[in-house]
Amino acid sequence: MQPRTTALVVAAGQGSRIGAALPKQYLPLAGKAVLAHAVDTLLADPAIDAVQVVIGPGQQELYARAIGDRRLPPPVEGGATRRASVANGLGTVADGHVLIHDAARPFLPPPVTARLLAALGRADGAVPVLPVADTLAEAGHTLGAAVQRERLVRVQTPQAFRLGAIRAAHDAWGEAEATDDAQVARAAGLSVATVEGSPALDKLTYPADFAAAERRLAPLLVPRTATGFDVHAFAEGDHVWLGGVRIPHGRALSGHSDADVALHALTDALLGTIGEGDIGTHFPPSDPQWRGASSDRFLAHARDLVAAQGGRIDHVDVTLICEEPKVGPHRAAIRASIAAILRLSERQVSIKATTTEALGFTGRREGIAAQAAASVRLPELEA
Repeated sequence: MQPRTTALVVAAGQGSRIGAALPKQYLPLAGKAVLAHAVDTLLADPAIDAVQVVIGPGQQELYARAIGDRRLPPPVEGGATRRASVANGLGTVADGHVLIHDAARPFLPPPVTARLLAALGRADGAVPVLPVADTLAEAGHTLGAAVQRERLVRVQTPQAFRLGAIRAAHDAWGEAEATDDAQVARAAGLSVATVEGSPALDKLTYPADFAAAERRLAPLLVPRTATGFDVHAFAEGDHVWLGGVRIPHGRALSGHSDADVALHALTDALLGTIGEGDIGTHFPPSDPQWRGASSDRFLAHARDLVAAQGGRIDHVDVTLICEEPKVGPHRAAIRASIAAILRLSERQVSIKATTTEALGFTGRREGIAAQAAASVRLPELEA
């Protein structure tokens, strides 16, 4: 079994080099804070199980505004240095592997995560690197001697470690500041592997970096919208599942799984955005392993398929069509449930309900129907 992986996002800096009134992790980029971009990217990565953010003293209000209602554990307050902030954050991680990441590198491609975690099978830690393309020389009033760039790499984050090893390395480190966590690891005698990094991980440091990121975001993702529809008949029972919420009722819904009509319709909508068939393609009713299965597994699978293609879910909308049970009292719980499954803000989830004015099978109280729509953004395909 793959160890649990926690992404530790270091967002405690002041970002003075950007020359802005706010620390750079809270500056807007394509409509939302840099930190929100970083968190959303990590939440959408199927290899990451949890995200923990470390913030600077007095940044609680900035953090709350940037994160909104995203479902994260409370932020950890950092220390006087980056290394101290990381050490504080490591104290909250329970077990498994940890990815220590800078909030100022908000765009983490999932393949980099996969390469880092795979490398932990042969080393205590792993870092993403890129080759140096420019000529390097010693600095001074006049140009100094050239440095052999073939022996150098650019080191990025996230940096992946076995939790116990990197925690012990930080405990053994002195008072001096470290350039990164790999330096702390090497000083403790840990082995640190290198894997291929990505230009998408370039750090946002100066105003020109932000301008370049804005330009990069604009054309890379194209919108896709798709719909889904599902229906289930009533059968004997004492509850129904709607949107991942168990609702007491005088009858149940009949189906091979738990017959959650809302999640089934939404799963089909997400699959439609990436052209991956429908729910029956991935979870055939003829397969006994899905008998009575919880439908949140189906929706999570569709979410992960979107993420694997580099997509981002922008918004989902579900309309429940039934005479009973009444959806209104459960609307907030259904919205929260779907947001949690999809790792979205509740503002990105819409739940509606209607009747058919006593017409048709739903009007005769024979079952429930649901229709759903999903909007995602995906990398533009080459012609």
